[in-house]
Amino acid sequence: MSGTGDGGSGAHPPPVERPGGDRAAPSALPEDSAEDLYEHAPCGFLSTLPDRTITKINTTLLDWLGHARGDLVGRRTFSELLTVGGRLYHETHFGPLLSMQGEISGIALELRAADGSRLPVLVTSTVKTDGDGQPLLIRTTVFDARDRRAYETELLRARQQAESEREELKRLNATLQRTLLPPTLVSVPGLDVAAHYHIASPDKVGGDFYDLFPLAAGTWGLFLGDVCGKGAAAAAVTSLARYTLRAAAVYDPDPAAVLRNLNTVLNHEYNGDDPRFCTVIFGLLTPDTVHGGFRVTLAGGGHPPALLLRADGSADHLDTPGGQLIGVLPDAHIATTSVHLEAGDTLLLHTDGLTEAHTVANSDDDRYGDEALLDFARDLAPTTATDAVAAIRNLLDTFGAGVDDDTAVIALSVPRS
Repeated sequence: MSGTGDGGSGAHPPPVERPGGDRAAPSALPEDSAEDLYEHAPCGFLSTLPDRTITKINTTLLDWLGHARGDLVGRRTFSELLTVGGRLYHETHFGPLLSMQGEISGIALELRAADGSRLPVLVTSTVKTDGDGQPLLIRTTVFDARDRRAYETELLRARQQAESEREELKRLNATLQRTLLPPTLVSVPGLDVAAHYHIASPDKVGGDFYDLFPLAAGTWGLFLGDVCGKGAAAAAVTSLARYTLRAAAVYDPDPAAVLRNLNTVLNHEYNGDDPRFCTVIFGLLTPDTVHGGFRVTLAGGGHPPALLLRADGSADHLDTPGGQLIGVLPDAHIATTSVHLEAGDTLLLHTDGLTEAHTVANSDDDRYGDEALLDFARDLAPTTATDAVAAIRNLLDTFGAGVDDDTAVIALSVPRS
């Protein structure tokens, strides 16, 4: 029987079963028509002669532009559909590249619609050639880029807003940082005093601080410290530490007593899930009316040692060994030491941002270190406070991006008579 053979049976699609068991012949799908697929594709198609005259254009692109087919085919060139800027780019870049390469893809251009509006598009073109390699026509695919342009515009707006907010944050951080440092150092008769604060990142407030202020009976208080962390939380601890140190020094100027007071305050305020602590060195400056110069008593709480640069050209650490971090333990050990500054001597205090700086950018191994700083001080001695701080400032500049933590430096020296 012919109905059971293979011959010709594959030429007919199987019947479609309707609900209930009925069968019906399948209807033709829209994609069965190549012409319909061309005309109503989700992108624009057009073909042009080598002189760019339009020979064929699909309905999709006509609808986008609002033109009738007869207005364009055989009458207009592709470049005439472009905006002025797009036309210039087409003539100077797009066209020459297409001629040399035979194809070009993903070029962003703008088409001008019949009503004068602009349509951002992405254009891909290929050149069809004959057997001798001569161009016959140019086939171009046009993709609607309005959504992409809107996304890029929104992305640019968001980026500009983010940059504006970042600049505002920098200004706020700079303002906050200034409130945590003395605007100027007080003048101490018989002393040359200088200080410098190096900001590692303008995006975050650092926790380094220093101050020099008068006390009763012709004495002065001096402190320099470093709070753990950065940002607003560190700034709050810095502010508390500064004002506590000043108030405690007025009540009892003994350096060890001052740091014990600060330790009690920090340990009481920050003893929960987010403990905060700092390293501090506090000094009491007293003029020596008998021998001249100044008597300096220092108390250290976990802070890097000060540097003493003598008038004879020697330099060494003025250590406060055993001093513990301030704010961690209820009864931290405070170490003290005393020194007499004579004419030509300089005392230099610094935070660990200096010694922990990377001497090689993007390296975790090459830290500057205490010994390198000591050698640097020995090369400087004898010097003055102003010159010592200037030298440290230049040293920090040589590290560049290697300084990843804020650094505070303060120096005082007894001028030579």
